[in-house]
Amino acid sequence: MRSIIRFIKFLAWSGFLLALTVAAGLYYYAHQELRLEPSPVTFELRAGSSLRNAASQLATAGVISQPELFEVLARVLGESAKIKAGNYEFSRPLTPLSLLQQMTRGDVTLLAVTFVEGSTFKQMRKALQDNPKIRAETATMTETELLEKLEIPQPLGEGWFFPDTYHFSAGTSDLAILRRAHQLMLRHLNQEWERRAPDLPLKSPMQALILASIVEKETGKPEERGLVAAVFINRLRIGMLLQTDPTVIYGMGESFNGNIRKSDLTTDTPYNTYTRAGLPPTPIAMPGLEALRATLNPAPSDALYFVARGDGTSKFSRTLAEHERAVTQYQRRGRK
Repeated sequence: MRSIIRFIKFLAWSGFLLALTVAAGLYYYAHQELRLEPSPVTFELRAGSSLRNAASQLATAGVISQPELFEVLARVLGESAKIKAGNYEFSRPLTPLSLLQQMTRGDVTLLAVTFVEGSTFKQMRKALQDNPKIRAETATMTETELLEKLEIPQPLGEGWFFPDTYHFSAGTSDLAILRRAHQLMLRHLNQEWERRAPDLPLKSPMQALILASIVEKETGKPEERGLVAAVFINRLRIGMLLQTDPTVIYGMGESFNGNIRKSDLTTDTPYNTYTRAGLPPTPIAMPGLEALRATLNPAPSDALYFVARGDGTSKFSRTLAEHERAVTQYQRRGRK
């Protein structure tokens, strides 16, 4: 009987010592610095990956060398179901424990896509489709279908998305980014509309957005936005044609080959501001915040004309005679 008891005690001590040895070994592994070559290492964990699959992906990427031990560590700590998919960047010093903590917190490295002021909605959609880290939901949608999906009650998406840099994690849908861009445009537009100068010849935020898109396309130097906006505001006040080339070009669509001819200025389209009075029916590009602000609070000026000097700046004139002299001086062929 005593021999059986001694044997049981032996087994118990052996089990305890084994458990202690395993625990010590696991502790040592958990706190041993990983050899990252190079450092930092970028790593993308695919969505839906199991713990075992995640450990295998980490080993393939060269982040860890013992995927089985990493899996055991995660299970012992009760973190096996908490690892989050995403794009990560790992740098020294890094241990298996800190690696596990980073991945269970979801400390993903955010990616970014940038939409430039003055670009078009078509260019925006292409930037989304060309980014391999963005999940395409809208690639096969028509513009009408996309706007309906986003609940935007407009005939065209032009101008209704704010140009900015949007950060996202890998696998984010293009629809989600477009929704953020639209909401941001609405917020900026409504805020600037509330702060607008009195007595502007603009009846709605929509008209402000249209004119801001023209100001965005016509501005050579950022510091001249207010003066450019003043010219178009002054023209609208007296019923003068806006006569701005960017609207004509937008109305030409795919037929525009980089050159605008006199016949293009006389060919009537809804966007030809040489043949039609007032604003075009929609924005022609994505205006930035400064263009919105300049449009709704233009610089004090009675100028009605401007012409490019050739150095990025413009010469502003009050009368047609002054403008014609400026055109001659700076050898500008186009009209403003």
